[in-house]
Amino acid sequence: MANIQVHDKVFEPYLNAEEIQEKIVAIADTLNRDYQHKKPLFIAILNGAFMFASDLFKCINIEAEICFIKLASYKGTKSSGQVITAIGLDTDLVGRHLVVLEDIVDTGKTLDAFLPQLRNQQPASLTIAALLQKPDALLYPLEVQYVGFKIPDKFVVGYGLDYNGLGRNIDRIYKLVE
Repeated sequence: MANIQVHDKVFEPYLNAEEIQEKIVAIADTLNRDYQHKKPLFIAILNGAFMFASDLFKCINIEAEICFIKLASYKGTKSSGQVITAIGLDTDLVGRHLVVLEDIVDTGKTLDAFLPQLRNQQPASLTIAALLQKPDALLYPLEVQYVGFKIPDKFVVGYGLDYNGLGRNIDRIYKLVE
């Protein structure tokens, strides 16, 4: 795999498509076991989590539903510090088992702002599944119950993750060359 350029930045290969798919199958197997007979509602956070949510949901073999919400806090390669909600959640959550799907959890600001909104709707349970987590970047108290890969605090693109709108369509993950 060669380096790629997205806008003005160069990225090097980090996680290949096979590694990503293997991890997704493992997460799905655990979710299928943990949520058997609970009919969970998966809430995928757009835009970044769309590929992870799609591939994960194909491996979910229990009764389950999925919906999408758009939250954003990134501009360029840094978090803007403000969480913007663009598309709301229109499903009744009272008594539901919720699994929030994220592409990446880094500072935790987006989820720290969003999770109280979910908890206010009195779900039976609330967990987080993320393809990527940057433990060293976490600034908010947040527990991610299902994690694909724990990665260093480096900027990454591909597999749904973008740099100023580009790179989401790449089937693997690349990290910024510094």
